[in-house]
Amino acid sequence: MDVSRRTFVKTGLAGAVGFSLLGFDLTPLHAQAQSLKISRTTETRSTCPYCAVSCGVIIHTIGDKAKNVTPQVVHVEGDPDHPINRGTLCPKGSSLQQDIQNDRRILKPQVRRPGSDHWDDISWNQAIDEIARWTKKERDASFVETDAKGQTVNRCETIAFTGGCTDTNEFNYLVVKTMRSMGIVRLENQARV
Repeated sequence: MDVSRRTFVKTGLAGAVGFSLLGFDLTPLHAQAQSLKISRTTETRSTCPYCAVSCGVIIHTIGDKAKNVTPQVVHVEGDPDHPINRGTLCPKGSSLQQDIQNDRRILKPQVRRPGSDHWDDISWNQAIDEIARWTKKERDASFVETDAKGQTVNRCETIAFTGGCTDTNEFNYLVVKTMRSMGIVRLENQARV
């Protein structure tokens, strides 16, 4: 069968109108394709985690919200009502769906022990316990009560904390209070940079 470009375009246009080469009525299929793929989804507003701009995103998930059912992300778009990005997203923000659905995404804590050449999976409780133990050990070893002039400073200069752009004001408030209560003076936040 010899098909010219002109015949191909005519056939495509005829199919778009509602008939295929084989004579099937494509009108119902065309109507269904016109409906939005997000018409039955649940919208969740969030913040893009990549940079300090903090663009608003809408994540569309599909699922019946039953217990023990994980909703499936089907679409991610910029939030048009967000005052920062007004619906636009950069390439990193536009790729959020692929990051969420990445089969190589790490979903549990991992640790690389000294001298090891690989990462080991650990439980969340073990991760929290180890972080607390190492933080206390380092703070106890490096806590400075007085400076060279004899003035009371009560600080820990060997531990630092950095926050991210998705942290809320309330979270940042609690972080600063917690870090200052431990004497940590080196605080940074990606949203400030």
